[in-house]
Amino acid sequence: MNAEAAGKKASEVTLGIQNGIPRWAEAPIAFLGLIVLAPILALLALALAVFSSEPVLFRQKRVGQHGRLFDLYKLRTMKPSAAGLQVTSSNDERITRFGRFLRRTKLDELPTLWNVLRGDMSLVGPRPEVPRYVNLEDSVWQAVLAVRPGITDPVTLQLRNEEKLLAGVNTDTEKYYVDELQPSKLNGYVAYLKARNWRTDVKVLLSTIAAIFVPGETSENFLK
Repeated sequence: MNAEAAGKKASEVTLGIQNGIPRWAEAPIAFLGLIVLAPILALLALALAVFSSEPVLFRQKRVGQHGRLFDLYKLRTMKPSAAGLQVTSSNDERITRFGRFLRRTKLDELPTLWNVLRGDMSLVGPRPEVPRYVNLEDSVWQAVLAVRPGITDPVTLQLRNEEKLLAGVNTDTEKYYVDELQPSKLNGYVAYLKARNWRTDVKVLLSTIAAIFVPGETSENFLK
C-alpha cells in the first residue's frame, strides 16, 4: 500500500470520531486533581514503602495516540517479575496484599493524572494497551488510536471487574483476552468515540467516581 492509499484508508477509519473534553479544560483539571489528591498519594506511597522494598511507582510502556509509545505511571501493586502475562487476573500471584486493595479501589490509578497533565492521556478515552496486544495495521485499532487514551471510559465502567472475569477463564487467559475480550472492548471504544461530546465525557467521569464508592459486577451482556 502506497502512502496516498494508506492516508486515504486512515481518513476513512477515523471518519466520525468525535472530540470530548477539550485539552484546555482537562489539563487544569488534572493539575488541580494532583494538588488535591497529593496528601492521599503521599500516604499511599508511605504505605507502599513500609510494606514493600520495591519502588513506589510502576512505569510501563503503553501505546498512545497515533501509535506513539509513552510511559504510564501507576502506584505499584505487583511484585516485579520479568516473567508472567501482561494481562492480569484477580488471582494473579504477583499482586501484593496492599496491591489488591489499591486495585479494588482504583487508587493505583491516581498517578495517571500526571499522564493527563503531560498530554499522554485524556481524562476520558479508550484505555491504553501494552504494545504486545496492539496491531497498528488493524483498522479498528487505527480508529481507537486516533484519540488520546484515557483514564476511564464507558467500556472500562462496564468491565470494572475485568480481573475477576479473567480469573474465571478456564482456558488460556491471554488467548481469551486477545480473541474474545479485547475485540469486544475495541468495538465498544469506537462506538463511544463516534457518539461522544464533552457532556458525555463529564457523565462518564461522574459515573466513574460513583462506581469507586459503589462497586458493581462486570456486565455479562457486554460480551454477548
